[in-house]
Amino acid sequence: MRNAAHKYNKSMTLQVIEKFKRLTYCSTYTYPLVIKDGHECFINDVDGNEFLDFTSNIGSCPLGYSHPYIMEALNEFSKIGMHKIAGQDFYCEEHARIAEQLLSISSKNMKAFFINSGAEAVENAIKLAYRSRGPLPGISCINAFHGRTLGALTFTYSKDVQKSNFPEFPVKRIKFCTKDDDPEIDTIQNVINKNKVAFIMCEAIQGEGGMNVASNKFMKNLEKCAVQYQVPLILDEVQCGMGRTGKWWAYQHYGIKPNLITVAKALQVGAVVFERRYEPNEQGVLSSTWGGGSRIDMEIGCRIIETISKKHLLLNSETMGNKVLKRLKEIAEHDSYKQICDVRGIGLMIGVEFTSRINRDRFVKDLFKQKLLVLPSGKCSIRIMPPLIIEEQQVNQGLDTIEFVLNKKN
Repeated sequence: MRNAAHKYNKSMTLQVIEKFKRLTYCSTYTYPLVIKDGHECFINDVDGNEFLDFTSNIGSCPLGYSHPYIMEALNEFSKIGMHKIAGQDFYCEEHARIAEQLLSISSKNMKAFFINSGAEAVENAIKLAYRSRGPLPGISCINAFHGRTLGALTFTYSKDVQKSNFPEFPVKRIKFCTKDDDPEIDTIQNVINKNKVAFIMCEAIQGEGGMNVASNKFMKNLEKCAVQYQVPLILDEVQCGMGRTGKWWAYQHYGIKPNLITVAKALQVGAVVFERRYEPNEQGVLSSTWGGGSRIDMEIGCRIIETISKKHLLLNSETMGNKVLKRLKEIAEHDSYKQICDVRGIGLMIGVEFTSRINRDRFVKDLFKQKLLVLPSGKCSIRIMPPLIIEEQQVNQGLDTIEFVLNKKN
């Protein structure tokens, strides 16, 4: 008789994860999910399990998975031998088209520079500000996340593990205020009055930092100081932009106008959109081999913008987001053990804060066991960011799972 151990066949998931751990740096993986495919708001793993996705791959898949318009693009480009080019050295139609689409949903008198990722979008926004103002300190917020490349990392201030032992540019930090009556709401005025700075950089909603929503007065103060002292205001829309909050850009909820915005994730490529006055007057200041060179991703980015507009997904984000927020607050009120201490967000960018990190981490894993995907955020929060196409039935399915897991733990 064979040894019992020989009867055990490892799942494909375990095989892939073991290979990963043996061959690559184990980065920020949250649970043992090995993705194979997906459809609508669901992800399938290599072992045939199906998960309801409340993460949109951190906001990067706003149309969910296997969307017919996106699949059509993939089919078309499968017949093209040059799907990726050196996009800042050679022209292509997709580069011009995505620029046109992106600028059509941005403020007037803007231009765009395309790059590979959100962090690189931030890097180039910083470069444009430095080019205009000189290498002076920049202002950013506590709990901010602007990327992990060294320049962007200076202005990131979310987790110690992201920053320890890395060098920094000159920086001034202010509190990210979520209430208009915060005693530090006017700190920006004091800092910028006493220091000559290159720029102010901020998110309207801090994604990685805890799903914190900026107060109205705080954001208006940033714009007021930027205008008063003629300092460029950079708004990071990498995670909160592209319809996630029910408007194209999260800053539009505050009635303000930035000088530069950074975009990525849902757009499929990175970009910095900037007022024309910040455009360098000589070639070569900004460039990158692959920036603007992934023709498939740029085509998909175009189709994402078109679909969000044509299918009224801004309205869907607002409507479904309000349903999620309302129900989560009701669930929190009936949480007899008071594990949840706050629910906040705009549109389909929602945070649920727990009383401890232990409770939060256990909750994320328990939801995974029930085939619902959420991700941690900040110290004790989870982020809920389903695809913008989500329907009420899928919303209810996810919220029922959340309520079931919470009641089971209670």
